[in-house]
This record gives sequence, C-alpha cells and structure tokens, in this order.
Amino acid sequence: MTSRNLRRLAPLLAGLLLAVARPAAASPTPPVLHVAVVGGPVMAGVWPELARRASKATGIPIELVAAAPKETVVPVFQRGEADLLVIHGSDETFQLLAAGYAAPLRAWALNEHVLVGPAADPADIADAPDAAEALRRIVAHDAPLLAFRDPGSFTIVQHLWRQAGLRPGPRQQLYDDAERPQEVLLSAARQGAYAVVGHMPVAFGKMPDAGLKVLVKGDPAMRRVFVVVEPGPRHPADGTRRRLARRIADYLTGPQGQADLVAADKAAGGPWIFPLSATGRRLPPAE
Repeated sequence: MTSRNLRRLAPLLAGLLLAVARPAAASPTPPVLHVAVVGGPVMAGVWPELARRASKATGIPIELVAAAPKETVVPVFQRGEADLLVIHGSDETFQLLAAGYAAPLRAWALNEHVLVGPAADPADIADAPDAAEALRRIVAHDAPLLAFRDPGSFTIVQHLWRQAGLRPGPRQQLYDDAERPQEVLLSAARQGAYAVVGHMPVAFGKMPDAGLKVLVKGDPAMRRVFVVVEPGPRHPADGTRRRLARRIADYLTGPQGQADLVAADKAAGGPWIFPLSATGRRLPPAE
C-alpha cells in the first residue's frame, strides 16, 4: 500500500481505535413501577411471587412501597408515592375515582372470609353446606354471633342474612367490644360467639383466635373483590409511570396474569387469593 493510501486511511483507522477504546455506554435502567397493596396478599406470600412473575412477563421492575390496611395504602397512592394500588373494592376506591385520583376500577381477584366459632360448636355449623345454612343453624339454636365492625365482614353478614331469608335476633347482633379490630376474636371468645372474619388474618396469626376454630370456609358468597387502581387525571404520576401501571393492570386482569395468580397462590400454600373465574354463580357482595 502506498503512503498516499495510508494517509487516506489514517483518519478511519484512528476513529476505529477510538471507538474500541471508548467504554460501551450503559444501557438505560428501566423505570420502576411503585405498587401499594393491601396487606393480605403480601402477608400470604401471594403478591411477592405474582410480582416476580409479572416483572418477568412484562419486563417492568416492580417495587412494593406499602403493604398495609386500606387506611395506609390509599393515602400512599393518592400522594403519588405508588403508581398502582391493589385493594378491596370499597367506598375508599370509589372516592378515589370520584375525586379524579383513580382511573376506572378493574376487578382483579377475590379473598375469602370464614365463620369462626367455639370449638364445641353449639350450633353444629361445621358440617353446614354453606354459610347461609350455617346462619340458619345459629338462629335456630339462638347461638350468639358477633357483628364484626369491619365494613367488609359486616357487609358479608348482611348479604348472608338476606340470602338465607332470616332476621337475626338480639343474640346474633352482639357488639364487638375489642379495643383493636385485630382483637375481634378475643371479644367473640369472651361472649362465646361465632364471628365472620377474613381467613388470612386468622390463618397467619395476625388475628389471635383465642381458642376459636374456623368452622365454615370455601363459600363464594363470603368472598370480597380486589380491584386494581390505576392513576386518574389528578394523580401525580407522569406519563411513563401511567403507561407502566396500565401494562401491569392489563397483565393482572388478563389471561396470563390470572393463570399466574393461580400458580402464585399454589406456591404460597393457598387457597388464599382466588382468580375472577372462582366468583361462582352467587356474586360476592360489594362493600
């Protein structure tokens, strides 16, 4: 090669050498979706496994920023500290929607309530085919039933009364005198009463059972609906986070997310959280 040709190639060779010497630019870190979840799915171990599957399916990193009762997670979402909220459908979620902080709500899954009572089971409800029949037996025996002050449990009980065509007597409307909601079964035990409560808090020890036993479970009429809450127009999330929230909501409510929910629930030793297909013929009550 002539010196003239070398001079022509020198700038090209220098550029190639510089490109080789320059460190490769780091790939941009994908934005993280911040999620707040009401406590049950996290306590049961279902949400952590499902979030892992969701990230794998969508390529979106998911960070759990709050796992707590609704009184805590709703403000976290409203302040913009979470871009997606998973919670029971309730007055609080409708208020978020009405105030512009939430997009239209989408049903995601269900959890279960159970009938708990004394181990001696004076009303013989343990072999009842469903919760409505259990309440019929409680009334027939004039056995005490505690009206739990939690809105979800209270709504389920009222739905069951109507379903069974019964009017509770005074002994089936006992007052929950516990100082804290988590101590409702201590109150029930002091009064020798039955009570309707969430299955997960009893099973995982968040709600001390005071010697009471889970006697009736597995009735679709005692399930409550979880919803996925995306940012509405007043939510502080930017456009990127809104798109991420929509993609994860689409996944959770779509066929793959529902199938992954079943797998995640099984891995957590469920059944704790039920897919929408488990609603059954009798719709669970709205709060």
